[in-house]
Amino acid sequence: MDEQTAARGAVVIERTFDAPVGLIWQMWTVPEHFRAWYGPVGIAVLVCELDVRVGGRRLIGMELPSPDRPRRMWFAGEFVDVVAHERLVYTDFQSGEDGTPLAGTDGHGHTQVTEVRVELAEVAGRTRMVMTHAGIRSDSPGAAAWAMALDKLEAHIAEI
Repeated sequence: MDEQTAARGAVVIERTFDAPVGLIWQMWTVPEHFRAWYGPVGIAVLVCELDVRVGGRRLIGMELPSPDRPRRMWFAGEFVDVVAHERLVYTDFQSGEDGTPLAGTDGHGHTQVTEVRVELAEVAGRTRMVMTHAGIRSDSPGAAAWAMALDKLEAHIAEI
């Protein structure tokens, strides 16, 4: 992560799940699970491609309700650190349907690239997760979206 990304702040959320580390790892790395919980309430994940290895790409296509017609948004990135059941780090940026970065999404004509870091630890049969999204302010709509998504993750775990 570059200094410019770090300067934009970070969302840091810590949660403890009543589930083993292996299951929480799957929630982040298996497309069917990730699709089930990712995004804020009301958002549908239509496309979820996760090549979970260093240098592997990710592509997420979401549909948002809007007054006229549903709106689609795409996000892509690359996995930069993968330690199974311990740590997952990937870049994230707004993209086109093919994963090509959208120019100008940072307000200065450049693509805003952020970094998501997920750290997992087993604590007495439960999983402590610390998720850090660097480049997103803690008081932003993105922070609220993460809180909603992680609530959905907890509900998804309870269903399986």
